[in-house]
Formats: sequence, structure tokens, C-alpha cells
Amino acid sequence: MQRKFVVSDSEKCTGCGICELVCSAVKERGFNPLFSRIRMSRIEPFANMAIACRLCETPKCVKSCPRKALTADEKTGLILVDEQKCDGCRWCMEACEFGVIFVHRDKKISTVCDLCQLDPKCVTFCPQEALHLMTGEELGQKMRKRAFRKLLAETLEPKITSKSSEEST
Repeated sequence: MQRKFVVSDSEKCTGCGICELVCSAVKERGFNPLFSRIRMSRIEPFANMAIACRLCETPKCVKSCPRKALTADEKTGLILVDEQKCDGCRWCMEACEFGVIFVHRDKKISTVCDLCQLDPKCVTFCPQEALHLMTGEELGQKMRKRAFRKLLAETLEPKITSKSSEEST
């Protein structure tokens, strides 16, 4: 089984935050983005992007935990938190390159996306269809296609512009 994770399409994402609200409702039974396992990253006015656990092959968050409270499921790659062992020291937060592990404000333990048992509700309820469940290979293919389309558009645009200016003279 290939590891899939939530991917945000920055060209479609409006930064509405529905993903955060859905996540907090499912996981915490309340609407509070601070309790969400997916977080919006906004660079106004340029881009919006939701970020969740990337299910790293060798997760630094797991290696960094001094209490061995974090483990990675070998099959899915999901990061599992043993609430009995976790003391909220935040070493995992510092180790995560994507900034997607948080210490729960009330429980004082680490929280991380578990993909809603491989049926992520943030993906289901995204009104812009900007969130997708993908493998690393699928993401790479998508990015190559996007880069090719952009390059093609940049290459063809000067020719189209110069043709129309020639025709008008």
C-alpha cells in the first residue's frame, strides 16, 4: 500500500478555513481551528494552502520523542500518539519539517492528522475541491504537469501576442 497524504492545491484554495473547522468538529466535537489537525498557511495576497502530516518515510518527529510516545504505522505511515506516554514536551513539533504536529491546548499532548482512518473529512468537505488524498508519486506527476502547462503558456504567449500585433498592422 502506498502512503497517501492530504495535498492542497494552492491554485484552488481560497483560505476559507472550512478544512480546519471540519477537522476540529470531527476530532474535538467543536468548531475551533486551534484544535484542527490540518492548518491553513496564508501568504496574503499571494497564496493559501492547507497543510497536514506528510507521512514521512523516516519521520523525524518519531525519532525525536524522548518518551517514545510517537510511532509510525508501518503500513499506512500514520503517526500514532500514545497519550499515556506523551508529556507535551514539543520535541516532535521542533523536529517536524512541515510544522504539522501540535500540542493540544487543553490535553497537553501531541496531536497530528490521522487521515480520519483513511477517509479525510477535510477532503470531502472542501468547497473548492482544493484538497486531495495523494501519494508522493501522484503529487510529483501533478507538479510536473503544472510546470509543463506553465512553461507552454509562457512559450506560446509571446508568439500569440506578436502574431496579433502583426495582423493589426
